[in-house]
Amino acid sequence: MNDISLRDLQDLIYKMYYAKDVQRGAEATFLWLIEEVGELAAAVRSGTTEEMQGEFADVIAWLVTIANVKGIDLAEALAKKYGGGCPGCGKYICQCPDSEKP
Repeated sequence: MNDISLRDLQDLIYKMYYAKDVQRGAEATFLWLIEEVGELAAAVRSGTTEEMQGEFADVIAWLVTIANVKGIDLAEALAKKYGGGCPGCGKYICQCPDSEKP
């Protein structure tokens, strides 16, 4: 697979790992996500492109895992929050002041 949609990824992760993930639970899975975010931070700071690619993939996979355990459709959640533009200002090119979160 060279190109995979978010929904396809969520389905793939579900099929591969859901039985283990649901037993571990969302809270313990969240700790794995945080560990992967730390590894991503190290790779961004001083890793190779290949290392960064792997860590970005791991972070997304663990985030998808938590969504699966909690029954959240990420494609739906993203479309709902960002499909109409920036959640702060409503524009497709954010016009929020730099002091705001978006």
